[in-house]
Amino acid sequence: MPSTLPDGDPVPADGALPGGALKELGARPFAFYVHVPFCVTRCGYCDFNTYTATELGPGASRDSYADTAIAEVRMARRVLGEADLPVETVFVGGGTPTLLPPDDLGRVLAAIDAEFGLAPGAEVTTEANPESVDEAYLGKLREAGFTRVSYGMQSAREHVLAVLERTHTPGRVPEVVEWTRKAGFEHINLDLIYGTPGETDDDWRASLEAALAAEPDHVSAYALIVEEGTRLAAQVRRGELAMPDDDAMADRYLIADDLLGAHGLHWYEISNWATGPAAACRHNMLYWTGADWWGVGPGAHSHVGGTRWWNVKHPAAYAARLAEGTTPAHAREVLSAADRRVERIMLELRLAAGCPAGLLDDAAARRAIGAGLVEPGPYERGRAVLTRRGRLLADAVVRDLT
Repeated sequence: MPSTLPDGDPVPADGALPGGALKELGARPFAFYVHVPFCVTRCGYCDFNTYTATELGPGASRDSYADTAIAEVRMARRVLGEADLPVETVFVGGGTPTLLPPDDLGRVLAAIDAEFGLAPGAEVTTEANPESVDEAYLGKLREAGFTRVSYGMQSAREHVLAVLERTHTPGRVPEVVEWTRKAGFEHINLDLIYGTPGETDDDWRASLEAALAAEPDHVSAYALIVEEGTRLAAQVRRGELAMPDDDAMADRYLIADDLLGAHGLHWYEISNWATGPAAACRHNMLYWTGADWWGVGPGAHSHVGGTRWWNVKHPAAYAARLAEGTTPAHAREVLSAADRRVERIMLELRLAAGCPAGLLDDAAARRAIGAGLVEPGPYERGRAVLTRRGRLLADAVVRDLT
């Protein structure tokens, strides 16, 4: 979730949605995202909407945050009316959600359950930094109903972690994964970043091997993006660090795909590998397949029936709006049919299952097949699926096909 907010149309003070969006309620799965905007320190590459204690200022605090988030959950119920919307997935992200006490995270989850009801077998994920949890914390999370933990591992090399300004030591990751498993969590993800200045192919292989040694059932691997306004961008601009190299990034992706695949984790989305369908992140799958979700928290984005909105950015402004009983939404947009088609192609084409061939211009799709970017066989059977080379060039392929 980027720290800058786009422009859009104004939102009514009560948060009321357009009638067209409400008519679509229940036609797709429904989920909640909960943003926890707190961090102990800000990593140099991070552009997310997060705040350290010194950045937070008056009007917001960790201590009151759960109650503020619960107020938005209750507002969501009022806005969405009496529609039966069992919640398929809940994802708590940040920031560092596990800076809040586990009882607070549990209270927010309980409020979602009380207002909407969790679907049987709902997936409930929290992100965590390896140094932000211990065995007791994880046990309380599991008791509260969380089913999945996603750890920001990023790298197993200390010099790479130092460039990223991550504070944990490499040896912490296998320890917390073991604690997580002992607490009863079946599903564990490790997030990795490749392309950090100073990282070599051997460093990247070592990080992958360290992640695999912990035996998670899911690994996410993302190319480092140098975001404007971050300390990393300033270091690159001053020549202190080199800009990540595109060819090196491509090589690292292929190394990841080979090594993860050899250990039984297979790609189901361009940046995500899992041991099987049960291990795939169901919450993210809902994003990629056009489901509805309500985003709770400052800067959080939501989508219901083709209407998308985003909350005010600062935690103090967010808390003030909810204390007044008004929507925390900053602005919104109503997507046209053309917008929704393009977005569907952009997201579903990232999946191993691809997108319906009928969404694409046939001539453009056949050019992509000829260039080795789209698989010919699945296309003839009605699905557009990227080749491995197509995955490396996915953004350009999507632009050509839309």
